[in-house]
Amino acid sequence: MKVIKCLFISVLAVIFTGCAGLNMTPYANDPVETKVVLSESNYHIVKEVSGEWSAIYVFGIGGLSKKALENNAVSEMYKNAGLTGNQQIINITTTQSVETWALVYSKVRAIAHGYVIEFEE
Repeated sequence: MKVIKCLFISVLAVIFTGCAGLNMTPYANDPVETKVVLSESNYHIVKEVSGEWSAIYVFGIGGLSKKALENNAVSEMYKNAGLTGNQQIINITTTQSVETWALVYSKVRAIAHGYVIEFEE
């Protein structure tokens, strides 16, 4: 009886145990592919912007690829930025976090951060 009880508790512990991971990388695949050289002091930082996108996987099936998740987060960041005139986003980085429960359910979140700058005329 003690063996069954111990086995039952072990199985419950494995089922309700969760994991999380974090990956942060500079974003090099800018969908706009704008290259800005900031060697002069002809700009100022307006604000910091971010965008987020998530995907859910059940038994590893579903959701988006890592690159598609990052691209959607960056697109959301551009939408939230509301760029006008001489503005551009610089220093884009993406962060991915993974939350897994009992190897059955996983939620992957991608968050993109950047700074909006405005060039002076």
